[in-house]
Amino acid sequence: MANLFGNDDPADAKTVKRVRFLQTELDRHNELYYAKAEPEISDREFDRFMAELSDLERRFPSLASSDSPTHRVGGRPVDGFVQVAHRTPMLSIDNSYDEGMVRDFETRIRKLLPGQKIAFVVEPKIDGVALSATYEKGLLTLGATRGDGEKGDDITANLKTVRGIPLRLKGRGIPALVEVRGEVYLERGDFDTINAERAKRGEETYANPRNFTAGSLKLLDSKICASRKLRFFAHGVGAFEGTMPKTHHELLEAFASWGLPVNPHIRVHDHLEGVLAEIAHWDKLRTELGYDTDGVVVKVDNLGQRLELGNTSKAPRWVIAYKFAAEQATTRILAIDLQVGKLGTLTPVARLEPVQLGGTTVSNASLHNADFIATKDIRIGDLVVVEKAGEIIPYVIRSEPDARQGTEIPFTFPSECPVCGAPVTRDPAGAFFRCTGTDCSAKLKRRLRSFAIRGAMDIEGLGLETIELLVDHGFVKTIPDLFILNQKQLESLPRMGEKSATNLIDGIHQSKSRGLGRLLAGLGIRHIGESIADEVARRVGAIDSLLALGEDEIANFPGMGPERAHSLFDWLHGVEGVSTLARLKECGVSMEAAPTEVPGGGADLTGKTFVLTGTLEGLDRDDAERFIRERGGKATGSVSKKTSYVVAGESAGSKLEKARELGIPILDKAAFLALLGLSQTGLIR
Repeated sequence: MANLFGNDDPADAKTVKRVRFLQTELDRHNELYYAKAEPEISDREFDRFMAELSDLERRFPSLASSDSPTHRVGGRPVDGFVQVAHRTPMLSIDNSYDEGMVRDFETRIRKLLPGQKIAFVVEPKIDGVALSATYEKGLLTLGATRGDGEKGDDITANLKTVRGIPLRLKGRGIPALVEVRGEVYLERGDFDTINAERAKRGEETYANPRNFTAGSLKLLDSKICASRKLRFFAHGVGAFEGTMPKTHHELLEAFASWGLPVNPHIRVHDHLEGVLAEIAHWDKLRTELGYDTDGVVVKVDNLGQRLELGNTSKAPRWVIAYKFAAEQATTRILAIDLQVGKLGTLTPVARLEPVQLGGTTVSNASLHNADFIATKDIRIGDLVVVEKAGEIIPYVIRSEPDARQGTEIPFTFPSECPVCGAPVTRDPAGAFFRCTGTDCSAKLKRRLRSFAIRGAMDIEGLGLETIELLVDHGFVKTIPDLFILNQKQLESLPRMGEKSATNLIDGIHQSKSRGLGRLLAGLGIRHIGESIADEVARRVGAIDSLLALGEDEIANFPGMGPERAHSLFDWLHGVEGVSTLARLKECGVSMEAAPTEVPGGGADLTGKTFVLTGTLEGLDRDDAERFIRERGGKATGSVSKKTSYVVAGESAGSKLEKARELGIPILDKAAFLALLGLSQTGLIR
C-alpha cells in the first residue's frame, strides 16, 4: 500500500488492523447502500466510521491508500478542467417517439441480420449526466464527461466523491482496462430536500435534478461535489481489455459482481411485443422510480451482433431511445394571482390544487397573458389539464368546461396594480396589462434582478432574496442606489454577515467596469436585450455618442428597427433615463463600450445567423451567443431557411430535425469552437 504523504509514521498493529477494518467496512456499506439498495447501518453511523478513518489516516499517513473511502470527501480545488480523449467514442442515440418508430427500428435490425435470433435489452433512460469511468487493473484512474463524444473534461476528482462508484473493482474476471459508461443522477427526494433547505435560507432554488447534477460534476471544488449525494448507474462499456462477455445483460451482471451499481429494472426480451409492453409499463410507472427518466433505451443484447450492425455517422445502429410524451394531470384552479414584472407587465399565475406531475408536486402554473386566458376559457375554480413543458415547466393545456358546476368565476385584470396601487393600462394589442407606477416595489425588484444577472452587470451575491431585503428595508429605491450601499447597511440585514456584506460590496464595485453594452442590457429598457445592447454599444462606442443620435439614426442599426429605436430613444431622453444615467456616471459606472478581446480570432461571422439547441457541455449558452456576437454574427431562437448554422449539443430536439429537413449545416461543439477559433478548454466560468 503506497504512502501518499511520503513520510514515515509507524503505527502499531492494533491501529493498522482498525484502519483496514474501517476501509473494508466503509467500502462494503457503500456498495450495500448505492449498488444493492440494502443498507445495514444508519447514515449517522456511516459518518462516524468515516470520521474515525479520516482521523487515523491523518495521524498515520502511510495507512492512507489511493482507493481509501476517505477520498470521497473531496480534495483541493482545481484551477480548471483538462480535456481528455475517450478510448472509444461516446456516441449519441437516435430517438423514437411512438410505437411505429420502434417497429421500424426492429425491422431495420432484422434486415441487417437476416435469419439470426435477436434479443433486446430494455432499460429506463435515466435523465442524468453521461460519463465514462476508466479502471486500470481494477483501480479508478479517470472520470470524464461525454463532451463532444470524442473528448470530454477530466472530472476524476469529482467522480471519486460519487459514493456509488467504486474506487477499486473487486471480484473475479476484472479486465486489465475497462471504460465503464453510465449516468450520474440525483434522486428526486434528495433534490427536493436540497431545494427546501435553499428556500429556507432565502437562496434561489435549482431548476431540476439533471441541471443540478451537471453543475455539481463541473465544480472546481470536489469537496462541494462530495456533499451533493450524487448517484450512478453503469449501463455500457467503451474500451475493454480482457475477456468480454457475449451479451449486454451478462456484461451488466459482471459490472454488478465488481461492485458497480446497475439498474435493477433491466429486462431482456426476445420479441418486439415484449419490448413494447415494457415501454408501456414504464410509461405508466416512471414516477415511482424515485429519479427522473425521460424514456427507455432499447438495445440489441448480443455484443457480437452489435459489431455487425456498426454505427451511422452519428449513432449506433443497434440502439434506440424511446422518449416518453410529457405527462399530464388534471387539477383545479384555486385562485389566479398576478406577478408584476420589471416593465410592469402583470402576469397571471394559476394557484393549483397540488397534483403529482412528473414525479414532483405542481401547485403553480403561468397563464401568460389575457389572450391565453381568453383563448382557453380559463376560470377560477375550473378543472384544467396541466403538463410539464419540456419535462420542467408546468403548462396549462386546456380547461374542462363540461365539468363546471356554476361556481367558476371568469378572471378580470384589475384597474390598479396589486402591489403599488398605480393605474393599470392595457397594450394596444390587448394581450398585456401593465402597471404605470414609477415607484412600484415589485417592478424595482425584478429590474434589479435583471440588472444583476450574468448577461448584464453580473453582480456576484445579489440574488432575489438579497434584493427583496434591500428594497423592503428602503436601502435601494432605484438602480443607482446599489452603488452607494455601505457595509453597515448590509450587515444590518437578516442573514447577512460581515463576509457576505464585504463580498457583495466587492461584487457591486467590480460591476462598474462591465461596459456600455451590458449596462444597457441590464437597465430594463423595453425591447432592448443583451444582443441588441451589445450591437448598439459596439457601434456608438460611448453613451455620449448614443445620446447625440436621432431616433431614425438608431433605427438604422442592424437588428434595431423603428419599435426598438423608439423604445431606446424614449428611455434615454425621458426623465427616468436622464436621471439614472447621470447618477450611474457619478458613481463611476463605465459608459463606454468594453474593449472586445476575441480569443483565438476565428472566422468572420458577419451576416451569419446561428441557432443553438441542446446542451453544449462545458459551454454556457450565454457565452456561446456572446462569442457569436463578438465575431459579427447573430444568435436567434428559431430555425428557418435564413439560418446559417445550427449548433447541436446533447439532447438536441426539434430544431435539429428541422435543420436536417432544410439542409442547414449542423455543427457539434467541437466544430463550433473551431469555427470561433477557440480551444476546448478554458471556457468554464
